[in-house]
Amino acid sequence: MLNRNKSLNNNSLLHTVNILANRDVDLKHIVNKFGPPPIWDREEGFHTLIRIILEQQVSLHSAKAAYDKLIANANPLSPQKFMQFTDSDLKSFGFSRQKTSYGQNLANAIMDGTLDLTALWKLDDESVRSELMKTKGIGIWTADIYLLMVLKRPDVWPTGDIALAVAIQKIKNLDTRPKHEEIEEISDNWKPWRAVAARMLWHYYLNNGKNLNNSINILGAIK
Repeated sequence: MLNRNKSLNNNSLLHTVNILANRDVDLKHIVNKFGPPPIWDREEGFHTLIRIILEQQVSLHSAKAAYDKLIANANPLSPQKFMQFTDSDLKSFGFSRQKTSYGQNLANAIMDGTLDLTALWKLDDESVRSELMKTKGIGIWTADIYLLMVLKRPDVWPTGDIALAVAIQKIKNLDTRPKHEEIEEISDNWKPWRAVAARMLWHYYLNNGKNLNNSINILGAIK
């Protein structure tokens, strides 16, 4: 029986890719054309959550540029170092006013113990979401990306991810981009390995001629 709290690794990823390819012919076509996806993992910590916050609803290029400027001025990045920057400093790095506030909220939550990132490993998926989303600025997509990329949980589906919706539309030959309810219905067939299906679809999206600088909401998947 699947342990939903157990992290994926390269071996379990490849094993599950084969399971899903045998279950869904459209996913099989992705594997046949592009091979299995990378695991696309990220490190635990404040710096990763800051990067995911930067990646909310913007291009990969602009998010990475802002993150790189931040790291150039504070490496290694910690909540304490982040809070030493003024709003003007963060604006010069590429933070919007809203994301400056979100970053400060996150830094304060970690410093005062409201959010313990290390403790998340022991929690189930819903409890991880609940803990992360107590901090203003961390919504369900950000929490799901952290679950999927950092904790590497096997059955997480990043709600609201536009790149996944586009990929589903293409591989399923749909006339329009599927809405949330339709995506939920389609992704039910990939349980309990939706995080692997998401990687397969991102892999398709990235290899299907898309301009990464213009893509949004695939951001948590790419280093």
